[in-house]
Amino acid sequence: MSKVPLRPSQWGLSFIIFSLLLYLFAHYAEISTIKPFSMVLLIVGVIIYLYGFHLAKALLFPVFLLLFMIPVPSQIYAKLTIPLQLFVSKSSVWLTSLIGLPIYREGNIIHLADRTFQVVRACSGLRSMISLLLLGAIFGYFTLKSNALRIILFFSAIPAAIFVNIVRILLLVLVYHFFLYDLTAGTIHTVFGIIIFMLALVFIAIFKGVLSIWDKSATQ
Repeated sequence: MSKVPLRPSQWGLSFIIFSLLLYLFAHYAEISTIKPFSMVLLIVGVIIYLYGFHLAKALLFPVFLLLFMIPVPSQIYAKLTIPLQLFVSKSSVWLTSLIGLPIYREGNIIHLADRTFQVVRACSGLRSMISLLLLGAIFGYFTLKSNALRIILFFSAIPAAIFVNIVRILLLVLVYHFFLYDLTAGTIHTVFGIIIFMLALVFIAIFKGVLSIWDKSATQ
């Protein structure tokens, strides 16, 4: 970082003015998502104005991480969660039926003989997916040298989040069926969710180990 040439640029002032105008527009239009995005642009503009494009490029990754603080728009969130709810429900019911358990699904509602489970929006796995994408980006940045492999590791968080969420629903159903123990409420539900999230991290770490083999061969 100390070797990065510092060449302030007036173009940064254009970024600053644009980001401030964008913030005012978002404020009066009551578009909450654009507000934090304009603040990220403002930071980029200040860096370019005071230190130049070279430092802005060097700080591109930490600035990229700031995008994760921006809340997902409610319209997009709804369009993503519903398909995820249905996919997780279908997959977990299909796997459960392979074991031979009597089970029936109506949309995102799963019926057992004496119990009904509902895969609500919070259980769609989208929040975990966003968190895993962030952790995957950080993990890849500090452990891999190839940008292509970093991107692959970053997007691997999506199938990892979906898979462990299917496993979570499957285990909820199996534990209740065989042991009549409900994992859907109370502290045990929170602890169970943390364990499942850690399982996703394990999958990403294993996949990163596979990518590291290619990363080393590519840099030799």
